[in-house]
Amino acid sequence: MADITERTRWQDDVLGAGYQQRVLAIGPDPDGEGDVVATLVRHLPEDESASPAAETAVLYVHGFTDYFFQRHIAEHFAARGSRFYALDLRKCGRSLRPGQTPHYVTDLAFYDEELNRALRVIRHETGLPVQVVAHSTGGLVVSLWLDRLQRDTGTVAAGITGLVLNSPWFDLQGPAYYRSIGTPLINALGRFRSMVALPGSGISTYGDSLHTSASGEWDYDLDWKPLAGFPVRFGWLRAIRNGHARLHRGLDVGVPSLILRSRLTHFGREYGPRADVADVVLDVRQIQRWAGCLGDRTNVVPIDGARHDVFLSSAEPRARAFTELDNWLDWLAEYRRAESPEAGA
Repeated sequence: MADITERTRWQDDVLGAGYQQRVLAIGPDPDGEGDVVATLVRHLPEDESASPAAETAVLYVHGFTDYFFQRHIAEHFAARGSRFYALDLRKCGRSLRPGQTPHYVTDLAFYDEELNRALRVIRHETGLPVQVVAHSTGGLVVSLWLDRLQRDTGTVAAGITGLVLNSPWFDLQGPAYYRSIGTPLINALGRFRSMVALPGSGISTYGDSLHTSASGEWDYDLDWKPLAGFPVRFGWLRAIRNGHARLHRGLDVGVPSLILRSRLTHFGREYGPRADVADVVLDVRQIQRWAGCLGDRTNVVPIDGARHDVFLSSAEPRARAFTELDNWLDWLAEYRRAESPEAGA
């Protein structure tokens, strides 16, 4: 296993001034697509002397057909006095290598390797307690990771003090038969036809609502986050359904959680104004239903007018989401002090 220094240096990142990246070499891919890497990104405020003294660190994890590009999230946490890091998982964004299938894994537990490595780097560099923030599929991935961490060393003992989930993927959206008779079919196809793509999964409604090339205000790399998304392959979807089943049996992430979601779901195959004020990717009722399976203290907050990624919503709901985040982080700091005065934040 690589040393926590990872034997690589921080380099300039594609986001430009104030951002650096470090490649974490993972080794041979269990799914047979060569050597895999993950990429840890850190934000360095241009004038650190003007920023509050750091009291916490943040590890941000993206979702499917996604990577870290949200400078405004990093800057928000930095303004609060947090050292901000984000992880592009194997085969995602900065970590995708030629000949690899974007985002493809057959077991979500494979991600534990880079998550543990990223956590060690952050703790080694900062010595600060870490708050984990994750979006969509990343929310499922980190919830399962923290449950395993809790059963191994203990989440708090590992240095993690809180979890923020932004529209986490807690169940398979769509008609009920997708989750009943559909799941055994997904399992069979995922085992024996793992690289076959799910028909009809390339819909650009969400991408069109976000990207400047269509109707949105956000600019990002369309090679790493295409408007219609990457193909959903049955081997990957089988891993997701196995993760859902584990979540539904009940987890213990070991720390308090904040879950932000849109108030409404709107599924549409073409972009329209409703796509800007609702979750067009997930069923928000499922997020609400399964939130209690995380264990520990859980606070679920619907945001009126939010998109699937609440922090990529239009200005007003985005501001509300950040306000809810700040209020909860303030509560978490007080809770941590009350529970363990010597731990501080």
